[in-house]
Amino acid sequence: MKKLPYGISDYERLVENEYYYIDKTIYIEKLENLAEPYIMFLRPRKFGKTLFTSTLENYYDFKKADKFEKLYGNTYIGKHPTKLKNSYHILKFNFAGIDTSNQETTMLGFKSKVQSSIRFFVEKYNLDFFVNNEEEAENILDDLIKAFNIQKAGEKIYVIIDEYDHFANELLGFNTNQFKNLVSKNGKVRKWYEILKEGTESVIDRIFITGVAPITLDSLTSGFNISSDKTQDERFNEMMGFTEQELRTLMKEQNIEEEKQEELLPIMRENYDGYRFSLHGKEKIYNSNMCLYFLNSYTELGRIPDQLIDMNIASDYTKLGKMLDLCKGEERENVIEKTISGEGIVSEIRQKFNPAMEFTEMDLISMLFYLGRRRSRLSKVKHSKQYNERNIFRLFSKNTKRRN
Repeated sequence: MKKLPYGISDYERLVENEYYYIDKTIYIEKLENLAEPYIMFLRPRKFGKTLFTSTLENYYDFKKADKFEKLYGNTYIGKHPTKLKNSYHILKFNFAGIDTSNQETTMLGFKSKVQSSIRFFVEKYNLDFFVNNEEEAENILDDLIKAFNIQKAGEKIYVIIDEYDHFANELLGFNTNQFKNLVSKNGKVRKWYEILKEGTESVIDRIFITGVAPITLDSLTSGFNISSDKTQDERFNEMMGFTEQELRTLMKEQNIEEEKQEELLPIMRENYDGYRFSLHGKEKIYNSNMCLYFLNSYTELGRIPDQLIDMNIASDYTKLGKMLDLCKGEERENVIEKTISGEGIVSEIRQKFNPAMEFTEMDLISMLFYLGRRRSRLSKVKHSKQYNERNIFRLFSKNTKRRN
């Protein structure tokens, strides 16, 4: 019996330490077969985004070619390798964990993330390149691209960006003016993406960007208008998260008897299921992190856990409350009342948000869709219309219907 990969987001570690892996590698093939080489894909937190980016990283890294059979031999892609496997230098960024106390700490955090990723890249691929701490983040990236083009002529880079919007979402909820300064026309973040786009004209061959919401996309559009958003593409509806059949297979692997599975499934179905991110998606999806949390607790304790919600995502509740405050007046109250009552909501889904514009009811519904809120349990509503931080926001998209 293999171990449950609760909290494991490093694909190589997962395989080498014999954790159970629900095979999503068929989507590597699907992504590579797309005409578009620059992909944006959004999912709520704890849906396996980081693990998927790690799966891509290990598959395409030419440094991992000698480990291909060990890492992928038992997977779909191991049996059906693509022509681009192990053919890239991987430049990976993860923008989670940036201190957004103010604009200065945010930019220092962004710059530090860029520097550390580029240093790792330089050391891994033995480039003759000095990361100048005095330079701005966009200049460091620009200099790296130029140096790579000279030193590695004919070779290509695959850029992977995880949690691209993490710090931006924090700022939008807590300090909208700082957010606008960072992603505006003259903002440092926007300039960095402009350099990334320029790199596609020379050494950057493919890009995969993931995050939670398209909250910075509109602000970055003129600086980075080359990505194709596959978030609502029915072909990728099940790329992250678990289908019910995958969940049943996982429970079987844990030697959970069928009779007990039928006892546990309704609980997980009620609390963790119901996501459908594409209008024509074939299946509803379970939140993978929540399922692993539940099953990990169950296998360790021998009983259903008292807390059904993984409190590691408790910080999301405060963030969601701040997001709700962006929409003012009766429109916000109407959305919340419908969500609480379980009433269906029919709305278009925004693919880009512009924080410079008024945050409308459609924006709020769309944000809840991207954040993965399908229902809400509000323990207390204050007279000031500010919501208690202990409110438990449950998964939303189950009750959000979309129309084109």
